[in-house]
Amino acid sequence: MTESERDGLQRACDGLIQHQQSLLLASRSEQGKADISYAPYLRDGDDFYIFVSQLARHTQNLLSYPQASVLFIEPETEAANPFARRRLTFDCRVREINKNDPAHGQILDGMAAKFGETVNLLRSLPDFHLFALTPERGQFVAGFGKAFAVDAQGGLQWPTTN
Repeated sequence: MTESERDGLQRACDGLIQHQQSLLLASRSEQGKADISYAPYLRDGDDFYIFVSQLARHTQNLLSYPQASVLFIEPETEAANPFARRRLTFDCRVREINKNDPAHGQILDGMAAKFGETVNLLRSLPDFHLFALTPERGQFVAGFGKAFAVDAQGGLQWPTTN
């Protein structure tokens, strides 16, 4: 694979994150059942931040079992083949950001800048929780037979050749 091809694949992987405002979120209930949902997010450094209501099942799941998987996927309208949509998944550690933590206000200010006044309304509600989703490892699928390991920062990992 040429350097140009590698650069193109990395740009495609990065683009999945940069061109979406929400992520798909898989979590696990206390009973061990899988649950999928979505949430708007803010990326700051390597972490993805979500601000979600305690009324949502995924919030209870994340509080009880602080691990999740996130998915960014190419829109169907842009995919050449629905079986081969580009997609990026990350396995993440989850931690709640306490309201007393100085980062809490800073992250929500960033979310308000990105998403507008809705965030300020949600801030006033007592049932919302701020979570940091920290990627540990991932996988980028660029099409048929094109799956690549991804590090915690979103960098594609290339097989070593001897």
